[in-house]
Amino acid sequence: MKVRKGDHVRVLTGKDRGAEGEVLRALPAEGKVIVDGVNMVKKHQRALRATMQAGIIDRDMPIPVANVALVCGRCGPTRVGYRFEGDTKVRVCKKCKGEL
Repeated sequence: MKVRKGDHVRVLTGKDRGAEGEVLRALPAEGKVIVDGVNMVKKHQRALRATMQAGIIDRDMPIPVANVALVCGRCGPTRVGYRFEGDTKVRVCKKCKGEL
């Protein structure tokens, strides 16, 4: 999976199309990511402990990684490529060939 935690991405399809946010969590086994403020659902939460508040809370749900594109600082949403610099593998923008 070419998208990691902390990356800035834009949603390409679905109800939140065009929304941008930071990847909070990557789930490579499922092929999904959780993006901050995207694919929000309301969940009815029961108070499990005395200190926990019950009620309706908003949660970020996972979306398929194929529905998001990494945003390059110079050229916008792009695909990701790789380049080897010595012994290190570096992610690069496919459009401008800049480092991500």
